[in-house]
Amino acid sequence: MKQITAVIRQQRLEAVEAALHALPHLPGFTILKATGHPRGHGQDHHFVADEWNPDAHDALVLLVLCTDDDAPAIVEAVTKAAHTGQPGDGIVGVAELAAAVRIRTGERDAAAL
Repeated sequence: MKQITAVIRQQRLEAVEAALHALPHLPGFTILKATGHPRGHGQDHHFVADEWNPDAHDALVLLVLCTDDDAPAIVEAVTKAAHTGQPGDGIVGVAELAAAVRIRTGERDAAAL
C-alpha cells in the first residue's frame, strides 16, 4: 500500500480532480488547504514569527491512500494535471503505508482502500 501526498496550485485542483476521476479505478482522496514557503526563497530574509511573510503562498495538499498497483497511474495523473511549467507547480511524494483501517467497517489494509 502507498500514501501519495501532492502539494499543488489551487488553480490546478479542477484538472487534478478530473484526471483522478478518469482513472479506471477511482481512488478516494482528500484535499487540504495549506500555506507553503517555496524552496529557495526567503534565505536572505530574517522574519519574526508574527510578521507577514511575502514568500508564503496558498497551496493545496492532496492525500491519496492506494494499492501498490494503483500508485504509478495516480502519480502520473496528478503530475500531468498539476503541471504548468512554472515555478511553484508543486511536488508529489510516495511513501509506504504500513496499515489502513476503515473506521466505519473495520476493514483493514487493501480491503480498507
